[in-house]
Amino acid sequence: MTGRERIGAAFAAARESGRAALMPYMMGGFPDDDTAAAVASAYCDAGADLVELGVPFSDPLADGPVIHDAATRALGEGATLESVLGIGAAIADRVPVVAMAYANMLLAHGPAEFAARLTDAGLAGVIVPDLPPEESVEVRAALNDRGLALIPLVAPTTPPARRRSICAEAQGFVYLVSDTRTTGERDQLPASLTDQIAAAKADAEIPVAVGFGIGTPEQAAAVGASADGVIVGSRLVRAVGEAGSTSGAAIAVADFLAEARVAMTAAPA
Repeated sequence: MTGRERIGAAFAAARESGRAALMPYMMGGFPDDDTAAAVASAYCDAGADLVELGVPFSDPLADGPVIHDAATRALGEGATLESVLGIGAAIADRVPVVAMAYANMLLAHGPAEFAARLTDAGLAGVIVPDLPPEESVEVRAALNDRGLALIPLVAPTTPPARRRSICAEAQGFVYLVSDTRTTGERDQLPASLTDQIAAAKADAEIPVAVGFGIGTPEQAAAVGASADGVIVGSRLVRAVGEAGSTSGAAIAVADFLAEARVAMTAAPA
């Protein structure tokens, strides 16, 4: 299957199991390559349906302090696009892996070369949070040639007409940002989130997954009751940073994902 087809199959399999797809985020190379590889494997063992693999960048516009710090530390340890894609390649035959990379890195390599590197690593697609749809034509074409998905984001501030346009061209899934702040755990998710999910699902013919702010199994279950997918990032990156060892990081993320899977399965669909 193509990368786009693998993403669709993962969401369909979760739906057939009576729950939303669970998609943990990880920072490639954080806090080092060995720990990152162990975390990636733990994600798969704990039941992740897809994995979002962050490529560290020095000026991450969408990321809050936890993920920003992880990117800085990974770069300090020598993480590169090649080393991060190697981590993704190690699990790409187990779950669809979607890179999260900023436009500067993509454009520095060129869309065709970047798409080729994703394909060689077995990845399924890419999220580029700072690439406007109007400037994505060349990138989309290069990814299409490889069967990869360019996954768009919509936010609470996205006007309805623009949201419809984005969803009409979306591939893989639509990434719905839960609120207007950067990534990070929230005590409460926005009261309007259910309406945002419904609006995006009405406009999209592919799954809608929600990210930003989901930090507890209960929040994952609540979001998963409406959305097709749940993305958990800062909570897991924080757990890796606090673990103190490779094995401790793997155990910490696996425990959280196992609890989230149970909560999401028990939640009403």
